[in-house]
Amino acid sequence: MIHSQHSPAIDIRDLRVDYEKFTAVHDLSLTVPPGEVFGLVGPNGAGKTSTFKVLASLMQPTYGEVFLSGIDVLEDKEAARRVVGYMPDLAPVPRDLKCGEFLRFYARAYGLGNAKQCAARADECLEEVALSDQKMSWCHKLSRGQTQRLVLAKTMLHAPKVLILDEPASGLDPLARRELRATLRELASQGATIFISSHILTELAEMCTSICVMSHGKLLASGTVDEVRTQLGDNSRNISVVPLQALVQVPEWIHRFAGVNGASIDAGKISIDFIGDDESQASLLEEMIRKGLRMRSFSEKRSSYEEILIGVAERSRLSWIKNLYVVSGISPKIPFFYATAALGWDLQPFVYHVSSPFCSRGSFSWCFVFFQTIKRS
Repeated sequence: MIHSQHSPAIDIRDLRVDYEKFTAVHDLSLTVPPGEVFGLVGPNGAGKTSTFKVLASLMQPTYGEVFLSGIDVLEDKEAARRVVGYMPDLAPVPRDLKCGEFLRFYARAYGLGNAKQCAARADECLEEVALSDQKMSWCHKLSRGQTQRLVLAKTMLHAPKVLILDEPASGLDPLARRELRATLRELASQGATIFISSHILTELAEMCTSICVMSHGKLLASGTVDEVRTQLGDNSRNISVVPLQALVQVPEWIHRFAGVNGASIDAGKISIDFIGDDESQASLLEEMIRKGLRMRSFSEKRSSYEEILIGVAERSRLSWIKNLYVVSGISPKIPFFYATAALGWDLQPFVYHVSSPFCSRGSFSWCFVFFQTIKRS
């Protein structure tokens, strides 16, 4: 089925992906407009790659609907593959082909014309990713950053409307990341929609117009970076005020102001723990001016993107552990569970922990009991 020309570039509806009894993606619904550079961020095991494989028609979901530029991916895979370019994480390159040969091979596979036309398109893509000077280099001798750009060039060969890039910046140095950002922005300016994943939020914040956050297969937030920050409940900030004249103590009215969670003076600087949005912070500044508090500076410090993501992953992990106790009926006092929580291990899958030297014989027995409990359910 093909929708109208005004369809979203990516439209995911109630997507679920199961691996036997493990659910990788929980009822995901997401819409990405055309021309966006849209980031999917989440810790390892969040369901990013499973979602991408379904979008690329490489995996059949348990249920749900997926559309690319109005094309039903599950009903018309061939049409969907003509509009999508998929770049998997750590995609391999051949040892016996040069870069130009590699791209010409795929250009012929895509049916992009005769040998001359395919060679011309290969050269165009090499130029777009700044690899023209490596045309005669062997693929396996490229650096990590160059290899990523070569695979991106291969992904771009058939000029797809939607590019799905699974952690393309993984392992790249700062210069290579900057070059990747420039390439993606150029592609977006030409009308392509880019869906890119990473487990590093700052990485996506620098190159994306919008992002979404997943954890344990569930969508937690979606929107601009600031909107996602708010949706995840991170409205806290530390406000630093340096008054023109030194104060002995914090004025009482600051303590009483809505959103102020505490205030102190250190080395002549007023430090305020504040919870609220930008509008509330502006009101606080206005009140300081109205009260005659003359300032040399007024600044804020918020949680880093990594701190936000770590907090999300930790809350999700603890929630998962709590549900595990409820389902299994096993007491959380069992050393096996304490050990995994203390060491920060993810409890999925259990095989890793059973084979671990930290897993005692008694813990293994309780793990076996849990397996039997799940099996009976």
